[in-house]
Amino acid sequence: MRIAVIGAGAMGSLFGGRLARAGNDVCLVDINQAHIDAINRDGLHLDTDDGYQIVHDIRAGRASAFSEVAELLLVFTKAPQTAAALWDAGHLAGPKSWVLTLQNGLGTGDRVAAALPSASIAIGMTDVPADLKGPGHVASHGAGQVRLWARSVEAGPGLARIAEALRAAGFAVRADPQVLTAIWEKVLFNAVMNPVAALTRQTVGGMADHGDGRLLAETILAEALMVARASGVPVDEARVRGAIEHAYREHGPHQPSMLQDVLAGRATEIDAIAGQLVDRGAAHGIATPVLQTLTRLVRMINPAV
Repeated sequence: MRIAVIGAGAMGSLFGGRLARAGNDVCLVDINQAHIDAINRDGLHLDTDDGYQIVHDIRAGRASAFSEVAELLLVFTKAPQTAAALWDAGHLAGPKSWVLTLQNGLGTGDRVAAALPSASIAIGMTDVPADLKGPGHVASHGAGQVRLWARSVEAGPGLARIAEALRAAGFAVRADPQVLTAIWEKVLFNAVMNPVAALTRQTVGGMADHGDGRLLAETILAEALMVARASGVPVDEARVRGAIEHAYREHGPHQPSMLQDVLAGRATEIDAIAGQLVDRGAAHGIATPVLQTLTRLVRMINPAV
């Protein structure tokens, strides 16, 4: 399958590298020139539970460097960059192309559809871990899954082919018509973890070890659950709480992605996560004062949003 990965950070590079290793024709589209140059010069270095490998059969560049229409565009940009990235890469999408977004946040499929209105779109989530260790070097240790489904078209052979390509690349994939629930549950998890980490500079373990951190997590989760239920999404509270406790227990040294973005001076995904919960809560008459305060504070320290 010819695949264009739009947004070749840690996740995009991991997925692209493993898909290329499985025999697909993959290009990585990004604007990080040091990362692009390192991949084209030395290959993409993957440090995973399968061992250390270098993927040479992969190309990297800005969107303008590629002209071949892709069968699949796999979107991993940060939410605020979606529109610009897909407009730049729009020439890679043809009438039979599929676009799969595995981005964080709510409304990801809507943003893709606004940029590429004629494309067949699949939405999904993944909790596969990935860290960008340096230009051309990605690490991934630990288990994770991918869940996906068609946004509005029939989930026919096209979606099945995407799922099979990901499985062949070593990912645990589930084609799931209830994927929206999984997306919301990840948003609730991220709403608890990311804004607080970004504002306090605490790791996951640092938040867990502080009584106020745990009390704040409870308040955030309570607001987010009210919004989800009012929106008619059947989220599983126990499953979300289990994910939070697992992170506290197993991922103590980890810096959540929003903290990494703030420290690096990058735009955060606050509006796609906590901001979306605030907006959807307001639409249902639900007050979310803590989520609203966190959203405004992250915007203040991250004016690039």
